[in-house]
Amino acid sequence: MLDKEFKKKFDAETNTFKKASIKGDFLYFMKKMDSIENTAMIGALLRVRNLEDLQSIKKAYEWPTVVEKAPDYPGGINTLRQEVAGLLYVAGVNSENKTVKTSVAFIVEKDGSVSNVHAQGDNFTFNRQAEIALYSISEKFTPAMAKGDPARFEFRLPLTLTME
Repeated sequence: MLDKEFKKKFDAETNTFKKASIKGDFLYFMKKMDSIENTAMIGALLRVRNLEDLQSIKKAYEWPTVVEKAPDYPGGINTLRQEVAGLLYVAGVNSENKTVKTSVAFIVEKDGSVSNVHAQGDNFTFNRQAEIALYSISEKFTPAMAKGDPARFEFRLPLTLTME
């Protein structure tokens, strides 16, 4: 809807300088909307992580000693990497370095869902964006198996972002 309104205003304007100003206003507005959406996502991430931290205290004793089968993501690890890369909000990553790296650790629960996502790397903003992207994946894992039953499993996913 906003696109249409800005486009109407843009198309109705005949002055080239005013058109450029309208386009600039639109781009600025959209950047602010992305920022607001990203802030909301970070707020949601914090709430989820607080709840998960409380749950992980209760579940700490539920780790199997031996896992017969590791969890699988539908389509494999490369599909997971591609999906996470597609979900990364790159504009939210602030870095003076061209390449940033992080290692994302998370739990694949007995039902295949992802919880307790924690990224560790040198860039705080990339770490948060990686966490949000992992929480946003569309599919569930096939859970790990221990003694024939689904089991919790800690998974690590290294990520590298090269900015141009």
